Amino acid sequence: MRRTASVAMVALLGLGLAACSAGEADADLNPDEVSGEISLLTPIFEGSPGQDLLEDELLPQFYEEYPNVTVNVDYTTYGNLNEKLTTAVVSGLVPDVMLMGVGWIEAFADKGVLADLGELGLSEDELKESYTDEIVEAGMWDGNVYAVPIMLDTRFGVARMDILKEAGYDSPPSSWEELIEIAEATTVRSDNGSLERAGFDMMSLDARQAFETMLFSAGGALFNEDATEPAFNSDEGVAALGLMADLVNKYEVEDIGFTSTDDIVNPLINGRAAMGIAHNNLWTQALEADESVLDDLEPFVIQGDASGMFFGGTLATVANNSKNPQAARALLEFLSSPDAALAANEQRGNVPALTELLDSDYVQSNRFVQFAMENLDVAQREGGPSQWLEVRGDFAPAVQGALLGQKTPEEALDDLAALVQTAIDR
Repeated sequence: MRRTASVAMVALLGLGLAACSAGEADADLNPDEVSGEISLLTPIFEGSPGQDLLEDELLPQFYEEYPNVTVNVDYTTYGNLNEKLTTAVVSGLVPDVMLMGVGWIEAFADKGVLADLGELGLSEDELKESYTDEIVEAGMWDGNVYAVPIMLDTRFGVARMDILKEAGYDSPPSSWEELIEIAEATTVRSDNGSLERAGFDMMSLDARQAFETMLFSAGGALFNEDATEPAFNSDEGVAALGLMADLVNKYEVEDIGFTSTDDIVNPLINGRAAMGIAHNNLWTQALEADESVLDDLEPFVIQGDASGMFFGGTLATVANNSKNPQAARALLEFLSSPDAALAANEQRGNVPALTELLDSDYVQSNRFVQFAMENLDVAQREGGPSQWLEVRGDFAPAVQGALLGQKTPEEALDDLAALVQTAIDR
């Protein structure tokens, strides 16, 4: 009976996601018949602003429609999420609804932790009516649907156009060759050679994500099609890491340690970099730190043999062993519905996953989020095999080793590929 009921519940989920706004009941669920106490594990509403949004605005809207459901919230951060989920799986106390990242679905779906929404009737094709293909596939494993996207994090190129114009350029680079040329022209060093302004900053974001963005711009991929073998040590991968190493060691447009992920102010905001790879929330950061630079910040897709843009994000899942699957499904639908998802994205300065939100006031008022949504068709994600969470931490040391000249790009990627292949085969 439970399986039959679940099939009926989820069959219209795709349509419900597109049709229902926060505060509206879904037509195939009778709110008066949905009841129970459920738990929500979330890494996107942590901190006072997020908790206020969830507890004072969103959950009251949910309770208005589903008065017989109680939601117990467990707040965490992405830094602690994997440990939380792993502990929950070991203890058998898996939250009914879990929000987790792109690249995480594979591991927990493979372990049988997540409800297979695909088997229950939610089709890939239905979701692709509301989301771009690559984003839908981020919530899939082994051909089936396990998660619904809520928000995205993107990485792309950003140029300070006031600096580029001073150097004689009126647009961001449209090729690797132009990127090198403009980066060299805008790099500033003092008389003693110390770096004062980087022509192209790659070090104020995670080295793995910087490499992935360049890898995608080279036309490369992280893994082969069935995610059974690494593909990042291909000719395209070696070329991408080779370009990054050359930008530091040959063209000298950035020095190791000139910027870091710990910088309080992004170097594109305070003028310590002319161009760089940045997160879409750079717009929000500039709005808070120095609104005067907003007109000079120009986003661009890094263009090599392909278009380089990276996306991560947060997706909603339901536990395979939830004792109240109707209530869990109702909460998943609510959190991924347009109004609730828009509020969560606006609070974090992130990119809505739903294509229809491109026309929202929030997106239209944030040029970086707008740019990201307009170019999601070329964005690619990380992850692939179910072992991704085990191996992703090995990428940054490998990239940094090549930038430091400790290994050639080919050696660094081949050694990394061997580690990753061992994990996949384990």
